[in-house]
Amino acid sequence: MAKILLVEDEDKVSSFIKKGLEEHHYQVDVAKDGIAGLTNVLQDSYDLIILDVMLPLINGIDLCKQIRQKQSQVPILMLSALGTIDDKVTGLHAGADDYLIKPFHFNELLARIEALLRRRNMAETTTHLLTFADLKLDTWDKTAERAGKKITLTAKEYALLELFMRNPGKLLSREYMLEKVWGLNFDTGTNMVDVYVNYLRNKVQKGFNNKLIHTVIGMGYIMKVQQ
Repeated sequence: MAKILLVEDEDKVSSFIKKGLEEHHYQVDVAKDGIAGLTNVLQDSYDLIILDVMLPLINGIDLCKQIRQKQSQVPILMLSALGTIDDKVTGLHAGADDYLIKPFHFNELLARIEALLRRRNMAETTTHLLTFADLKLDTWDKTAERAGKKITLTAKEYALLELFMRNPGKLLSREYMLEKVWGLNFDTGTNMVDVYVNYLRNKVQKGFNNKLIHTVIGMGYIMKVQQ
């Protein structure tokens, strides 16, 4: 089930889109302004983001730019009543992958979402080499190395490292990590995530001055280059 973030301040529009997408078995989170949308992006991981252009607090163009500055490759579909060529070009230059003019037929929205997700899945299939700083991960033969030095990982350590490397610069909550790595959608009441992050740190960071996996107290973990 693909997870979609919808950033839309008009209640009728957001309710219409959310209901329709959920009927097609998508999971949908809704944010009503640009700041709430950015918070969702930083705290969770999405397969696709739908952005209205005219948003309170942070408009859709600026929000799109901020998402892209964090090196996020998530597909972004922009919605707007502004339909001139210049408006479309502005949205695409901001980092949007597609631009849909209001009002629209739901079937067209659905078709564009399916096309963007298909494109992303194809890219993920063909991109089997993940890199971050001097760290490399081959998702075909499940091997990792840092600065040319091979790293031996258990299955769960590998899954955890792949999750970090597919989400660089993004804060990952413990709950999200439990779901993606262990398949659990509830809090186990243990410190299992913290234990495995420490295992991974010892293997990935030992002997290197530049730490890559950082703790955000009370929120989770993030992979970034230490400033």
